[in-house]
Amino acid sequence: MSELSPAAKTVLDAFLGDAANTGLQMDDLRENVAAALRASADELCLRWAELEHPADVLNAIAAELEAH
Repeated sequence: MSELSPAAKTVLDAFLGDAANTGLQMDDLRENVAAALRASADELCLRWAELEHPADVLNAIAAELEAH
């Protein structure tokens, strides 16, 4: 498996931050999803100038994560 890009790793790490905790509660999941969305928004802002469409960054990260 190839290494994830920094963007994909940031999003994945944010979502799975509590993965070792097998007793995740809904509040934990919501916090992780919120963290993943914030990481995605940060990446979108960083790469805004190179985009034709803002969804390109999020779609590229999602496609990379699905491929792993």
